[in-house]
Amino acid sequence: MLEVLERVQSIYVPAFQNMLLDVQAALSEAQDIDLHLTALQQPLEDIEAVEFSRVKPLLVPLLHVVCWIWVTSKHYGVPVRIVVLLQEICNLLIQQAVLYLSPEDLLKGEMEESLGKVQTVLGILSAFKGAFEERRENLHVYCEPGQELRSWDFHSRLVFARLDSFLQRLQTVKGLLTTALDLTQLEKIELGGMKGKALAQQVLDMYEEFQEGFQVFSERSYDCLDLANVEFEQDALGFQQRVEDIDRRLATVFSQAFSDAPGLEHVCKLLAMFQNLLERPGMAAVAADKVPVLLSMFSTALDQARLTYSRHTQAGLQLGFPPLHKNVPPVAGALGWARELRARIQRPLEHLRHVPRLSLDSARGRRVMQKYEEMIQLLDRYQEKLYLDWSQTVSEKSQYNLSQPLLRRDPQTKLLSVNFDPQLVSVLREVSYLQGSGAGAIPPAAAAIYSCKESFQQLVASLELLGNKYNRVLRTVLEVEYPLVQGQLQDIDLKLREAEETLTWKMEGVWDHISGVMGDVCDLEQRVQKAKENVEEIQSIVQSWESPILERRDPKKESVLSLEECQECLERRCSLVRDSGHRIHCLVQENQSLLLAEPASDAWKVYLDYVDEIVLDGFFTAIECSLKYLLESTDPEAGLAPLFEVQLDLVIPDLVFHPPLDPGTNDGFCDMVENLLQGIFHISSLVPRLAVHSGLCHYQADLEAMPGLCSARQELLSRARAAAASCCEHRAGLERFSHLFGEDRREQCRQLLLCGRSVPADMEPQPQDGVPAAPPSLQQIREQLGSYERLHEEVAHLQPVCTFQGWLRLDARPFRAALLNEIKRWSLVFKQHLLDHVTHSLADLDEFIQTTEKGLSRKVEEGDSGGLVEVMGHLLAVKERHSATDAMFEPLKETIELLRDYEQELPEEVHQQLEELPEQWSQVKKLAEAVRQQVAPLQAGQVSALRQSCAAFDARQLQLRQRFGTEAPFRFDTEKPYQLLDAKHMEIKQMESAMTSIYESAGLFEVVVPEYKQLKQCRKELCLLKELWDMISLVNSSLDDWQSTRWVDINVENMDLECKKFAREIRSLDKEMRAWDAFSGLDSKVKNMLTALKAVAELQNPAIRERHWKQLMQATGVRFVMDSDTTLADLLRLNLHEFEGEVHGIVDKAVREMSMEKVLKELRVTWSSREFQYEPHPRTSIPLLKSDEELIETLEDNQVQLQNLMSSKYIAFFLEEVSAWQRKLSTADSVISLWFEVQRTWSHLESIFIGSGDIRAQLPQDSRRFDGIDVDFKELAYEVQKTPNVVEATNKPGLSQQLEDIQSRLSLCEKALAEYLDMKRLAFPRFYFISSADLLDILSNGTNPQLVQRHLPKLFDNLAKLKFQVDSEQKTTKVGLGMYSREEEYVQFSEPCDCSGQVRGEPWSVQAAPTPLVGFHCTASVRKAGRGAVELNPFSHHSSSPALHGSSQPVV
Repeated sequence: MLEVLERVQSIYVPAFQNMLLDVQAALSEAQDIDLHLTALQQPLEDIEAVEFSRVKPLLVPLLHVVCWIWVTSKHYGVPVRIVVLLQEICNLLIQQAVLYLSPEDLLKGEMEESLGKVQTVLGILSAFKGAFEERRENLHVYCEPGQELRSWDFHSRLVFARLDSFLQRLQTVKGLLTTALDLTQLEKIELGGMKGKALAQQVLDMYEEFQEGFQVFSERSYDCLDLANVEFEQDALGFQQRVEDIDRRLATVFSQAFSDAPGLEHVCKLLAMFQNLLERPGMAAVAADKVPVLLSMFSTALDQARLTYSRHTQAGLQLGFPPLHKNVPPVAGALGWARELRARIQRPLEHLRHVPRLSLDSARGRRVMQKYEEMIQLLDRYQEKLYLDWSQTVSEKSQYNLSQPLLRRDPQTKLLSVNFDPQLVSVLREVSYLQGSGAGAIPPAAAAIYSCKESFQQLVASLELLGNKYNRVLRTVLEVEYPLVQGQLQDIDLKLREAEETLTWKMEGVWDHISGVMGDVCDLEQRVQKAKENVEEIQSIVQSWESPILERRDPKKESVLSLEECQECLERRCSLVRDSGHRIHCLVQENQSLLLAEPASDAWKVYLDYVDEIVLDGFFTAIECSLKYLLESTDPEAGLAPLFEVQLDLVIPDLVFHPPLDPGTNDGFCDMVENLLQGIFHISSLVPRLAVHSGLCHYQADLEAMPGLCSARQELLSRARAAAASCCEHRAGLERFSHLFGEDRREQCRQLLLCGRSVPADMEPQPQDGVPAAPPSLQQIREQLGSYERLHEEVAHLQPVCTFQGWLRLDARPFRAALLNEIKRWSLVFKQHLLDHVTHSLADLDEFIQTTEKGLSRKVEEGDSGGLVEVMGHLLAVKERHSATDAMFEPLKETIELLRDYEQELPEEVHQQLEELPEQWSQVKKLAEAVRQQVAPLQAGQVSALRQSCAAFDARQLQLRQRFGTEAPFRFDTEKPYQLLDAKHMEIKQMESAMTSIYESAGLFEVVVPEYKQLKQCRKELCLLKELWDMISLVNSSLDDWQSTRWVDINVENMDLECKKFAREIRSLDKEMRAWDAFSGLDSKVKNMLTALKAVAELQNPAIRERHWKQLMQATGVRFVMDSDTTLADLLRLNLHEFEGEVHGIVDKAVREMSMEKVLKELRVTWSSREFQYEPHPRTSIPLLKSDEELIETLEDNQVQLQNLMSSKYIAFFLEEVSAWQRKLSTADSVISLWFEVQRTWSHLESIFIGSGDIRAQLPQDSRRFDGIDVDFKELAYEVQKTPNVVEATNKPGLSQQLEDIQSRLSLCEKALAEYLDMKRLAFPRFYFISSADLLDILSNGTNPQLVQRHLPKLFDNLAKLKFQVDSEQKTTKVGLGMYSREEEYVQFSEPCDCSGQVRGEPWSVQAAPTPLVGFHCTASVRKAGRGAVELNPFSHHSSSPALHGSSQPVV
């Protein structure tokens, strides 16, 4: 292309040439870059392929390739290119790190795992930066000789700008996770001490606060590793601020817990709990502040360990051996104790080394470490000396104990024991413990004994087996068995004498000497035990009889015992007892052979009596069990299923039980129960008597004479009689059905048909009684038949089975079936009556028709008055029977249908009569009508006169009605109402007589007469008015009587009941009266009275005071004087029924105020008589307040009561008084508490600062201070005594301030005294064993050794008292001669001890001859006490240790 352009001399030749050069240069550059960068492909692919946690080894090779590219590549050996390459590598590492960390789960998953990943990434990226710097420094190794070195002079920030930001973000995440892990431990922190609960709650609150703060990160959805995410930085900053606040509060809690820790051990536990948190800045600062205290406590712990060591060694000198743990030998135990003491001071040191900023190189730390090293050296020397002493004495003691006899016999109990000395046991155990402890070489004698351990073990085990069997025979043999084996035991004792006297542990073949007697002992032991097993079998046999003889077949169901079942149970039990008796006799015979007994010997007879008693007890238990079962099963309150059953049957006319329950009957239920009880006792006669020498052939006579069984038997019989009586009572209750089976059915039916109801026999109606014949209607008959049907249903639903007394079941099903049959018979009687009624009614109608037809056929002529009367009689008869006969046919049909419903059919002729008679009756009625028309002209004259009389009477009744409406007493305010009623009654009565006469005439001539309703209405209203005015008169008279009742005598309850009764009676009056004014007035008067009585009842409340009456008058607007003469009328004038709400409010307020008044009254009574109780001070007789729990409790309760009163809304009237009492009692409470505190402190210090010259000499300034306190307190005590009342005395002005001043000065004296006592204890550490009171008593009585010696048992173990020298006058001096133990053993001093002078307690006083210390002389004497021997198990490493913790007896 260039040649072409040159040939044509194109103007583009220069430009194309330049472009060609550029392309060639670019190609050369691309080839160079491809050549060098290809080497990077594999390292980068390796980094992408592996997990990021394994990338670290690949970073150096990668940078190695980059360095070669820098040196060899012409185009990539420039800073710009190499910086971009390194930036891309950083980006790759960041990308891989992000994938490895999974930022979406980094703060949501397990914090330990996330923190580990973050730390891994930080390590890898930091390693990459380090490798980069290392490669930068060593670039010269990649240059060829003579090649120019081009260094990486660019700033590393250009390469790592993004990586550094990423690392900074990772550091933030790491800080969050580290903080979260640290604070997660707060959940497990548990603090003790007085404030432990509160502090632990604070820590828990901090933990919850931390959880709430950290929860924010798990709820966010952002990428926490995204460098552009500002929200995460804000959340992290907020969380860090919250954590800083938690750190400060946690440091405060740590400081408080540290201060509350009672000792170093608790401090170490606290440091262990806060171990990881102590590295936090706030905690580290607080922990650093505690360093001096920690060192001081550790130093104190070292001192305490030194003191423990001293006490331990001193106790070892006193007891002869050091106190040990249980189940360890002495030497090994002492060495173990030393190791424990070493660990006791080493563990705190390990904890202290983890405290931040605690340096042991300081002067104080070096002193503590020096003390620590000294204690370690002291323990080393103690262990070495202890082991050396044991090694030197073990041989001599062991040889002596091996020469002892094999067995030892207790002279009192004759029991054998293995005589293997506890010292030998101790040697074996010591060697066993010391072999693996590295304490030193085992002494040869001890090793030799230990080498024979197996042989000793076998021999001791065999001897123990022999002794145990022998001792078992002696221990278990009964008093009745011992005479039978006494001779055999004597033979064995002769053979064992050699092992008790001559055979020792050193001898060879000792087992051959005692193996023979072993067989005799085992044989005797086996025979004795077999005999005992036979006796136990006898006991188990008789125990098998303990189940009840009479039991139900199925206990889960309600089955009863029948007579047949009871007999079967008795037979089964008798068979069992017979077989058991045979087995018992066989076992007794076997025991005779085992015990080698003579049957005729007295010893064997005594043994038979023993076994005979067992059998007798077995029979007693068996019979008692059966009787108890029957008693429990027949207990009415047990709630069990019935046990027995009887049946009730109906044998007319009686109700009969099967079996009979009536008293005096043979083979009745009670006889059956008695026979069963006799059978239960009979089983004791089935076993022949074992003790045949007793003269009795069986056991029944003895059992029947036992009072317990006899009483149970009588109780069962009495229950049977009671249950039978209950059944008889139930039978009496069924007598209500006796009319069905105990009365004459026909007579009862006759009474029902005569009167329409059943009449009792003693009230049978007679003609002269005037009882009207009222034959029953069809409905009544239907109801009677229905009643029998209901009776049938009732009886059918009678409970067929009843339970009496909870155990006797009555089966009434036979009775029920018989009674149902009787009811059916009764129903049949009434059905027969209906049949008779139908047939008789039809026959009677047939006869009437025939008679009437004959009478109406007679002709009546004018003037024939007799004929007219006869005809009119027949016409009247037809007329009277007209409606009844017309209505007769349908009821008869219904009766026939009713009978058909009850399956009763009538004869065919009855049905034919029922069809023909209605037609015949119609013909009779037509005939009567024709005859009536024929005689009508004869009636015309009479009918006209009768109608005129009716019209005149109707006008008179209307006039009467008008006068009655205006003159009758319808108004409530009517005067003389009864006179008006009487007048109207007479007027109405005359009118009613005239009306009756008109009705009789009209009936004869068939004239229609008006009903005269107005007259009847007047009579009705007159009756109602009479009833109403009777009620008004009753109410008015009652209310008028009440009006004059005095206020104090008003019985509101009775009046209210009477008014309610009036109201009920008024409501029951006829509703027609309610429109009358008289009724309305009466009703209103009673209602108002009821309302007023409610108000009066409330006003009778005793809480009502004068002020409440004034409030009531103000509310009602009525004034009156309230006194004893006030009556109910005065109160009713207040119109209380109109002010019911106001009355209720006033009374409620009065009740609340009365309760307050009662409380205040009780307060006044209580505190007016409440006085302080005093008791004289033992030494000064100063009156001191006596503690009174009742006073304190009353004071607290009254304060609570007053507080409750103040919260009431009704407090206004009593506000001032309640407030005054609150102030008084509050002051009394505070003064009493302060007084007792001052009094207790003064009493404690008075005998010290006043009665002790030594204390006054040692503490002169505090003694003078107490003198002033003493004067002030005594003056105050005498002053308060002058005012015995509690409230008056405690509320005196200035009393509380005086007590507070005395209390503050007493505190200074107590502090000085405590420092003085601590100085004495440091001087003589045994004073730590006693209380401060005892120490003060010793110091106060220092010049009197007789008084001091009572404290010696507390200072020295088992030292009770000293013996002092007596002068010529038999007076005790201060020279001690010896000491007594608690067991009264006496140890004389090597030389007399002068106990004169003060008790000072300085350790150098031991050497001071003029004033030696009693205690130290006692210590020297106790050191001469011997060692007590302790028996141990030689083959158990965990046997009981010697009695090292109690007192031991000194042995001289």
